[in-house]
Amino acid sequence: MTSRQRFLAACAGETLERPPLWVMRQAGRYLPEYRALKAKSSFLEMVRTPAVAAEVTLQPLKRFALDAAILFSDILVIPEALGQGYRFREEGGIGMEYRLETRAQIDALAPSHAVPEKLAYVSDALTLLKKELAGSHALLGFGGSPWTLATYMVEGGSSDEFERIKQLFYTDRGTFDALLTKLTEALIAYFKMQIAAGADAIQIFDSWGGIIAGPDYEAASLRWIRQIVAGLPANFPVILYAKGTAPHLMDQAFTGVRVLSVDWTSDLAVVRRSLPPTIAVQGNLDPVLLNTTPEIVAREASRLLASMRTTHGHIFNLGHGIMPHAKIECMQALVDTVTGWKN
Repeated sequence: MTSRQRFLAACAGETLERPPLWVMRQAGRYLPEYRALKAKSSFLEMVRTPAVAAEVTLQPLKRFALDAAILFSDILVIPEALGQGYRFREEGGIGMEYRLETRAQIDALAPSHAVPEKLAYVSDALTLLKKELAGSHALLGFGGSPWTLATYMVEGGSSDEFERIKQLFYTDRGTFDALLTKLTEALIAYFKMQIAAGADAIQIFDSWGGIIAGPDYEAASLRWIRQIVAGLPANFPVILYAKGTAPHLMDQAFTGVRVLSVDWTSDLAVVRRSLPPTIAVQGNLDPVLLNTTPEIVAREASRLLASMRTTHGHIFNLGHGIMPHAKIECMQALVDTVTGWKN
């Protein structure tokens, strides 16, 4: 069984001899080869240059026995394609070129049909990767959820309190819905483009889904995710990662997605038993563990694997993205533990 076959079988809910393995942010700052490449180009230049984006995507696969590659890109390419650029602040975090403050600004955002042309570099990178992988590994595309993208666009960048986006949601639902409609349409076009370029699965990152009040999660985020999944080819593998939304896992299971990626605060075995058998699960080792020792990583990964023994539809991953100071030897211990596991 190839790595790609193993990954797709897990998405389909099959029971395997071991779960497939990939790691969120597996291409990035913890790798010395990434840092060497980053010294020559800015992050945005790397994302916008297909050959470089493909090279960075493949770096972790050349070092570790992973089962999937995820495109090196950023969720904020969508706001950029719609006319609202982004940058990385010197003090840390994201800064948008401006923040959305009026309905007129939202109406002036580019239409969804402009997205494939403006983000052609993403399609070109995926095409290069598909050729390079030649069916050996699964190739993942991704994007942010409409709600998560809207938080950056309305706040003007990274935020601690998310006051502006919440005020918009509660005080002017018509304008909020207009923005989320634009984002939903843009993401459908974007994901269709990624699928056409060879992506085997799409992961939706609802990174800020957990900051909205529980009773409002449906109206603020989940209804838009449901529309995106309905707009994609039937039964195409879509993974939803929504940090901090454990109370909504059952609702997420009925959005049409095939896989729910679970953060580290939940007991994954309990989640597996609580969800419909048609839904696969992904996760959910605490990423901080990769900053400790190989022995601790092997112990905790084995404990998670044992809790999931004989279950079906499990993709091994972290509960969030790998951290910049993760140790190579800890990542290697994780890979060795999972790839050597027998259910």
